[in-house]
Amino acid sequence: MRILALQSGTSADGIDAALVDIAAADGLEVEILATGTEPWLPAERDLVMRAVAGEALDPAGWCRLETTVGQAFARAAVRFAGDDARPDLVCAHGQTVFHGVDGATVWGTLQVGEPAWIARATGCPVLFNVRVADVAGGGQGAPLIAAFDARWLAAVAADAGAPVASLNLGGIANLQVVHPHGDVTGFDTGPANALLDAYVARETAGAETFDRDGHHAASGRVDEHLLARLRAHRYFLLAPPKTTGRETFTLATVDDALGSLEARGAAEAASGAVPSLDDVCATLVELTASTVADALAAAAPGAARVIVSGGGARNPVLLARLRERLGLPVDLSDAWGIPADAREAVMFATLAYLSAARVPLELPGTPAGRAAVAGQWDLSVAPVPTVTPPPTHTSRLRVRTREDRS
Repeated sequence: MRILALQSGTSADGIDAALVDIAAADGLEVEILATGTEPWLPAERDLVMRAVAGEALDPAGWCRLETTVGQAFARAAVRFAGDDARPDLVCAHGQTVFHGVDGATVWGTLQVGEPAWIARATGCPVLFNVRVADVAGGGQGAPLIAAFDARWLAAVAADAGAPVASLNLGGIANLQVVHPHGDVTGFDTGPANALLDAYVARETAGAETFDRDGHHAASGRVDEHLLARLRAHRYFLLAPPKTTGRETFTLATVDDALGSLEARGAAEAASGAVPSLDDVCATLVELTASTVADALAAAAPGAARVIVSGGGARNPVLLARLRERLGLPVDLSDAWGIPADAREAVMFATLAYLSAARVPLELPGTPAGRAAVAGQWDLSVAPVPTVTPPPTHTSRLRVRTREDRS
């Protein structure tokens, strides 16, 4: 079955797409046909970021947001699903604008992007609203990628005889650990790119929207005082499973940690000790590396390796700090057959297959016996196609290349 998956992560830096073929044989076989990113138009991203930042929208504003995101996803779908590669179905995760978390409890989640525009543009059934069924069942709706990794990395962990971890560095960092006996744990460790991107954008008045190639972080020095204050955030004290989002880690998080010049002392300010842009970037990179290392040490002290994906995987400074902090082999997911920038999109395609096959989605935070089939369907132009279910609900998954088929 050919599936097109579309998603925009917590960094909202573009609509990632993956066109894949999925078949059920001894397990699930996933062949990646094409991947890419459709850029947001400036006005589209501005509207999305205003909503993500918590700007109050009136009913007309929310209607415009739902429509704008849906139309942008439809544009991406048409680009990646040409006549010679027409999918059987589309999975559109949409744009998360809020993930309602109260301590260890998720009370709601909101993804926007009207799927009818995608269905009309492609002529395909569209799976959307993928997280909410798990939340309604008492789960956390995240990280969804744990359900993918439980299948994908099961053989790797079994062969290693030790846990294997995956790390996705989007706006928020999520860590998954697959154990040799098949159990999987997964949770959000805290910010990855969210604070770094937001701080760079503000301090450069929008001239830069992220720290390209880690330039600022490489030029700065870690401010230990600032790092300690950032690490004191209450989220890092919660035990997993846990989840968070940009509504928890905002620019106010950095500003509160920095404090005012008066709070830091006039003498300190005059001496130039207040962190520069480069120093803050270096410190935010260290925050991500240190909290990920702490989380992995607690969740899997004997881990064999870490496989990294997401936009943060392209930041060489962050990767270097992770390697030093973790003291383990750290591979990009590219080396394991999945482009780092497209791993979440490939995951959503797989979850769409499982949804069409009516396989409940079991996540680390889902209460026993409460797993639900993920997502809702827009069937306005086509029905859900018939899907061959995997042999078992926990069937292993193999990513294959085109060479595998020849």
